[in-house]
Amino acid sequence: MSAPINVIGGGAWGTALANAAASAGHPVSLWLRDPQAAAALQIERVNPRYLPGVPLHPAIHATASAGDLAGARATLLVVPAQTVRGVLEKLRRPLASAGPVILCAKGIERGSDSFMSAVAEQVLPPGTPVAVLSGPSFAADVARGLPTAVTLAATDPGLAASLCALLSGPTFRLYHTDDVRGVEIGGAGKNVLAIACGIVAGRGLGESARAALIARAFAELMRFARAFGGRPETLMGLSGLGDLVLTASSPQSRNFAFGQRLGTGASPDEASGGKLAEGAFTAAALTGLAAARGVEMPVAASVAAIVAGSAGVEDVIAGLLARPLRGETD
Repeated sequence: MSAPINVIGGGAWGTALANAAASAGHPVSLWLRDPQAAAALQIERVNPRYLPGVPLHPAIHATASAGDLAGARATLLVVPAQTVRGVLEKLRRPLASAGPVILCAKGIERGSDSFMSAVAEQVLPPGTPVAVLSGPSFAADVARGLPTAVTLAATDPGLAASLCALLSGPTFRLYHTDDVRGVEIGGAGKNVLAIACGIVAGRGLGESARAALIARAFAELMRFARAFGGRPETLMGLSGLGDLVLTASSPQSRNFAFGQRLGTGASPDEASGGKLAEGAFTAAALTGLAAARGVEMPVAASVAAIVAGSAGVEDVIAGLLARPLRGETD
């Protein structure tokens, strides 16, 4: 039997990527931090909390043992952005012999304002290959084998191409690039901007307003990417525009749903509904980084203010509409 693919994280996206990797012909070790949850998943072969009704592929072995991670061909780290550092520190030793680490979280670390690749490079043993996976993908679609295309980035183009070949399956298609920062910016930024689109929907402002907001939000994302070394063509691809269009248009997106509830008058705590919306944690870091480089991001800044409780939805909408008129490409 060939060496397995590791998937760290038993949430919806981790379970979906485990199914995708198994469908591509690999044995998969799906690591969960809770031994009882791992044992139940191994026996029941379904993840009732995160992906009810979706069978676990027979080639997946659910485990809570860190020792089971050693010797893998590659490791997909599929945990929330704010927990990436802690999980990598916990599993640093077995990951030293678990192949390239592919980061699947879309966010910026609070406190350090670090992108996920920078966090991984700080924690993992020197020389550990790191890649980033991002793009327009709902976990339920991927888990069920519906056609999906995403982007995988690594600074070594050969590594990126080989990982794409390793993980691509019958319905899960990966495109590769060496623009790690551009892919990370697209993934983290679109979560914040999807919240804004959800607010528009929840407030009943209409499809014209939502379309305008998507366009202006994307312009912000492009400005931010240029300031931080991301390539425009990357942002125009799957991990930027593609992901923004998906998550800014559907209540399946946790960020859009969070914003939608904010738009109906819920407080940030009420709007979360006990579910993770990465953009709520990333908003302040994104706007802080933008301000430090002199990048205007009024939509993202508005989301950060609403999430922080320092501004109300009505005031933010009025403020955006009262901004000085300008050229569209300015």
